[in-house]
Amino acid sequence: MSWASLSQAARDAAYDNVAAVANSAELIAEGRAAAAPYRAARTGHLDLPYGPREREKWDLYPSADPQTPCLVFIHGGYWQKNTREDFAHLGAGVAAHGWSVAMPGYTLAPEASLTEIAAEMIASLDWLAAHRAAHGISGKIVLSGWSAGAHLAVLAMAHDLVSAALLISGAYELGPIRDTYLNEKLQLTEAEIVALSPLRLPVVQKPTVITYGTVELAALVDDSKKLHEKRLAAHAPSTLLPIEGADHFTIGLPLQDPNGALIKAILGLVK
Repeated sequence: MSWASLSQAARDAAYDNVAAVANSAELIAEGRAAAAPYRAARTGHLDLPYGPREREKWDLYPSADPQTPCLVFIHGGYWQKNTREDFAHLGAGVAAHGWSVAMPGYTLAPEASLTEIAAEMIASLDWLAAHRAAHGISGKIVLSGWSAGAHLAVLAMAHDLVSAALLISGAYELGPIRDTYLNEKLQLTEAEIVALSPLRLPVVQKPTVITYGTVELAALVDDSKKLHEKRLAAHAPSTLLPIEGADHFTIGLPLQDPNGALIKAILGLVK
């Protein structure tokens, strides 16, 4: 069936990850329970403001060697939920390889428009470029994000600080999202859909891994495949990495495993 012929309920269901994963609430709670002690044990470089708003802050987890690469991870939540603190534990996998990790926060909709949120991510990278050395981070930057964070990562990939990217289960075309329950808070304009949909934008010629879970919602799987195809058509370095059996809330779990598929992909981006 075409998108235009779908009922409102069907359109909403096409992007409702919580409803699609029966144990999503349990998985979210488990993640937050794991993140809290991880973050609490690493208190030296937390809550660093990069802008005036409450959520415009960095959590930095520098390694012992400032020259090692750094994973910058942008959290998800459809631009309207979650915090950087909820995902601190996902830095464990690369940290085991001696990497630094950095996690920016951003203002959530409806307090901020998607245009403003995207601008905050650029501002956060500007701040990191200027101040990271003072916090023990001087190596190459791999930009990553999950769900809405992956979308924001694509929009920020062109920043001079970024060397490569790992995009996890993102939504890369905003047109359909305007027609769902998500738009109650986002209030997307036509101009934003054009300007902030990665599938409509020029490709950034930096090494990129695009990953998704094989049991995720079809809309997100399709967006990942289309972004990969767009990058290949532009002769941009791109790898498509399906994670067998992963859903939207388990796709990021391999980030905790030093030997996990996503960690191997990240390590391969910096040579």
